[in-house]
Amino acid sequence: MHPEVQKVTRAIAQHSQALRTAYLQRLDDDASSSPDRARLSCGNLAHGFAACNDNDKETIKLMDSINVGIVTAYNDMLSAHQPYAGYPELIKAALRQVGSTAQVAGATPAMCDGVTQGQAGMELSLLSRDHIAQATAIALSHQMFDATILLGICDKIVPGLLIGALRFGHLPTLFIPAGPMPSGLPNKEKLRIRQLYAQGKVDRDALLEAESASYHSAGTCTFYGTANSNQMVLEAMGLQLPGSSFVNPGTPLRDALTTEAAQQITRISAKSRDYRPIGRVIDEKAIVNGLVALLASGGSTNHTIHLITVARAAGIVITWGDMDALSRVTPLLAQVYPNGAADINHFHAAGGTGLLFRELLDAGLMHPDALTVWGDNFADYCTEPKLIDQRLVWQPTPVQSLDSTVIASTKQPFDKEGGLRMLDGNLGRSVIKLSAVASGHRNVTAPAVVFDSQHDLEARFKSGDLDRDCVVVVRYQGPTANGMPELHKLTPFLGVLQDKGFKVALVTDGRMSGASGKVPAAIHLCPEAAQGGLIGKIQDGDLIELDAIQGHLIAHVDAEELANRPLPKPPLSGDNCGRDLFETARIMLSSAETGATFLFHPWHPERELTGEETNP
Repeated sequence: MHPEVQKVTRAIAQHSQALRTAYLQRLDDDASSSPDRARLSCGNLAHGFAACNDNDKETIKLMDSINVGIVTAYNDMLSAHQPYAGYPELIKAALRQVGSTAQVAGATPAMCDGVTQGQAGMELSLLSRDHIAQATAIALSHQMFDATILLGICDKIVPGLLIGALRFGHLPTLFIPAGPMPSGLPNKEKLRIRQLYAQGKVDRDALLEAESASYHSAGTCTFYGTANSNQMVLEAMGLQLPGSSFVNPGTPLRDALTTEAAQQITRISAKSRDYRPIGRVIDEKAIVNGLVALLASGGSTNHTIHLITVARAAGIVITWGDMDALSRVTPLLAQVYPNGAADINHFHAAGGTGLLFRELLDAGLMHPDALTVWGDNFADYCTEPKLIDQRLVWQPTPVQSLDSTVIASTKQPFDKEGGLRMLDGNLGRSVIKLSAVASGHRNVTAPAVVFDSQHDLEARFKSGDLDRDCVVVVRYQGPTANGMPELHKLTPFLGVLQDKGFKVALVTDGRMSGASGKVPAAIHLCPEAAQGGLIGKIQDGDLIELDAIQGHLIAHVDAEELANRPLPKPPLSGDNCGRDLFETARIMLSSAETGATFLFHPWHPERELTGEETNP
């Protein structure tokens, strides 16, 4: 193992010891009284299987049988989740073949950030993750289940499902993906049309035609945003079948993988000889493996928030410092849009997850002995599924990339470091994704142009006022201000400015989309403006230095002057799109660096490192 990876893993285990011990004790207590449905009264149990067919009822009555709870995020508006419509029946049929049963335990919301981007509904996006976690817990609270299958792919949905499932850590749990849509309009061409539209050089009809040619069918969007990053991380943490993440929907291989996943969960139940509860699968090694895979592939910055909360749900504390340390020793091995021209289908064809994992394992950057839901351990994940004579088999992945422009080797990486850097300075702490930012754009020092709303930037852009070197500061976008919406709407405008030759950067206490890149963006700034952060005191013309090489974010303003400036009142936000129903939740959200969550007691990383916080 690489010494820095070992060091970070040991540090995580050490500073999580109190929380993790309490979590595992609760897991063991819950496991000792399994199966849950054996504790139900006859009336409880009768309600629980009333809608089942007679054969399933008889099977569920057998306390030595396995009843699987399905939690689904299906809807037919979200392209990535539409294929899930038929999954429950396919899963049930597969389980009946091995003498087990399944029930849809519950459903969760699944909002699409692509639909809400730049709209009022985006202010509910991050909050939906915690709501999904709670909905998952409610679904599993019926105590009818010996294992869990989770159906979810996109953005906040996967972290929410995972957080909720981890509170039932004694249950074996497996995610089943649905796969990406076939390749459509190349992502770089889509971006080109977007920038032309931003400049008024093409009309809305041309833009809509391009967008429709890109997002054109059922399946996950093909760029490497948060949804596909989710799949990478799940597989790296051993929660999906190997090589299953990026198989297209509606194919025989996709259905075969779903059937196999359903039957695999029975092999790792408490009634088997190979019990693998999710709370044991997700430990510090799994978390590090997920982070390393994310960094090596240039994945979404949303996971700098989500993985902190996921880890916390398992009694584990990770910090941006841990991520930064891993990024400095993890080479960038994938170029998938926005980090390159290829889409996720090209990545899969070039060798996919198995090849990426092989390279990282050979370099000692991932833990081969991490527990997984399939195989002996994570070392078995360097493989890919095939259908041969209608039989599902796994074969070793290629030993080298089938397209070196998409997947590189650790000996000749696209970059010697991963796609993430923590920035620190007098404005606070933030993160930046470097993998899509050209080396010449990673250091920007320029006057600030300050906005209190992302919607105000377009007018300034069209007026020509931003045709200069500038650091765009968008504040009051943090968790407690307005729920921390993504600011991807800004990307085309800032990209145009950069293409014109101007030095340009973004500094914000909000988020950017997993698809964002190209322009250097210091995001998730803590403390946020609404909590008194100094970003709220920045004025137009203040000299801001963003140095992603050294990890600095500095406002070159006299410290005394900055301290004495009044903090402007946050802008008032409307309550349309149901946002008023989440006012209390917004107030309770923790900082971005502690997961931007309302699910746990407030905590601070440094306090937990000293063992002061022990409530899991």
